[in-house]
Amino acid sequence: MATRQRPLSPHLQVYRWQIQMATSILHRATGIILALGALLITAALVALSTGPGAWTCIGTHAGAWYGLVFLFLWTWAFTYHLLNGIRHLAQDGGLGYAISAFTRNGWLVSGGSLVLAVLIWVGVFAKGGLA
Repeated sequence: MATRQRPLSPHLQVYRWQIQMATSILHRATGIILALGALLITAALVALSTGPGAWTCIGTHAGAWYGLVFLFLWTWAFTYHLLNGIRHLAQDGGLGYAISAFTRNGWLVSGGSLVLAVLIWVGVFAKGGLA
């Protein structure tokens, strides 16, 4: 039986990075980050139910620089996933399929999620922070 030469699937190195690729990859990644963050919220609730010592430990880690960085990134993941999900719902309704609209909306979601996350944290610190 003769073997046919079939084209190989191109690798990521062949493709030029575009906002469409980035939004798709980030949507999946932020979904995973949100699931992992939900596990940490569950752990925090268990610590809260076990007593003040465990809750103080959670508060200490959440208030440290690495805890604040994690909380900010988790907030950004939430806002990105939310805004990109809304964009997907609009596309399911038939809106935004033109390449120019798809590109514009991808940039709006990316920038808008960062602005929204920053505004949330400005509000957190304006109300007294993580006291």
